[in-house]
Amino acid sequence: MRTFQGVEELRAVVGEDLGTSSWITVDQKRIDLFADATDDHQWIHVDPERAKGGPFGGTVAHGFLTVALIPAFGWDTFAVEGVSMTVNYGMNKVRFPAPVPVGSRVRGHSKLLDVTDVSGGVQATIGGTVEIEDQPKPACVAEVVLRYLF
Repeated sequence: MRTFQGVEELRAVVGEDLGTSSWITVDQKRIDLFADATDDHQWIHVDPERAKGGPFGGTVAHGFLTVALIPAFGWDTFAVEGVSMTVNYGMNKVRFPAPVPVGSRVRGHSKLLDVTDVSGGVQATIGGTVEIEDQPKPACVAEVVLRYLF
């Protein structure tokens, strides 16, 4: 884990990689719980028997489940001390180049793209990539916008 002693130390590394998280296994239980939480029970996610004959040969994670893992990957990769809180402010340019088949292991990679001043703190734009183990294409690429407040 990379730890920054305040936002000025973070600002000094704009353009650098922040690190890569540990692997997380995306099992059917996680997919089903996400489906229940979001009321998105499309068969390609929650019906293993039907999904065997579908386009992916089995169930796959929801795209929004994949993007929802990005904050956990960030907490596992880097921290900024000396702030009162960190809040998700939004996302830019979210894409899902490859599906995440059930049973896959995924991890996040972060790169600091920008840090700008905002009222009461700073806003950081993080390039986030969700990688699938042994797959050439990422599951998700996005720009995550965080606010570090004083």
